[in-house]
Amino acid sequence: MLRIRCPWCGERDETEFRYGGQAVDYPADPGALTDREWADFLFVRDNPCGWWRERWVHSAGCRRWFELWRNTETDEVA
Repeated sequence: MLRIRCPWCGERDETEFRYGGQAVDYPADPGALTDREWADFLFVRDNPCGWWRERWVHSAGCRRWFELWRNTETDEVA
């Protein structure tokens, strides 16, 4: 089981959280994107081996969203 540290509530079991997907930066000028670029931003995500940035919500606690780094090979959380 993963142990995830909520920035507001401290370390908890992963069962208290819900995964929100890859953390991505919103486009600086979304109106300038083509339909294809916008679709890629909305629906296409990476699937790496190793460290990457994710979004989680503490659904059984403070209900706040936050980002963390997780290693997809070892499930180590930073």
